[in-house]
Amino acid sequence: MTGRDTVLARIREALSDVPDDETPQHLPVPRDYRRSHADTDPVTLFAERVADYRAGVHRATPGTARDRIAELLTARKLEKLIVPPGFPEELIPDGPWRYLTEPLGVSELEAADGVLTTSTAGVAVTGTIVLNAGPGQGRRILTLLPDYHLCVVRADRITGDVPGALDLLDPARPLTFISGPSATSDIELDRVEGVHGPRTLDVLIIHEEPPA
Repeated sequence: MTGRDTVLARIREALSDVPDDETPQHLPVPRDYRRSHADTDPVTLFAERVADYRAGVHRATPGTARDRIAELLTARKLEKLIVPPGFPEELIPDGPWRYLTEPLGVSELEAADGVLTTSTAGVAVTGTIVLNAGPGQGRRILTLLPDYHLCVVRADRITGDVPGALDLLDPARPLTFISGPSATSDIELDRVEGVHGPRTLDVLIIHEEPPA
């Protein structure tokens, strides 16, 4: 008998008294653990943690977001920009760049200078952005091949910690968790950026009211 057989046998023995028609939903999981380790305003903490990852952090209101996006794109001198289906039309600025839309092949993705997306949630404690391939976010590959990613995060979707973010997510959807620009390091801790995704990340936080 292999180790795998031993483990499976123990699982079957432990489940031997479970009725065949019982599902995990019949037994609620206790969730009395601490929900957040954020000791300050989640949006402020999120901005600080994202900046710690060497990402650009910017703020706007719905009325100024379009112009702010235009400023960020202009500063990067982009020529080809990917915009996933469903990105809010009112936030797409005019500019010298050319917008690329789906369907896109690998060669077109590699030739793009950047991608502009929305997001599903933000986690303040970890400075993490979550995408779920929904409207304005697109396929995961859209945010992995281009060298630059400008991500719009709404302040009301930023939670203090991971449990709060999980409440906003659908586990059946393809989820991508982003904590800063793509980076890795070798055994000597020499940091290399842009290995597994965008080398540069800008995050635009949109507040319903002007931030203090």
